Amino acid sequence: MSSLLYLIAIILVIGWILGAFVYSVGGLIHILLVLAVIAILFRLIGGRSV
Repeated sequence: MSSLLYLIAIILVIGWILGAFVYSVGGLIHILLVLAVIAILFRLIGGRSV
């Protein structure tokens, strides 16, 4: 389960980067970034290194 959260965080960060530099979607980019950061924080709080 924890590796799944890490995978989702990586996918969201990649989506944010692509959205920021290719599509310029606006608010969706920032939502993706926030979700990725939250997923990484959950992994860190769980006691595992990223």
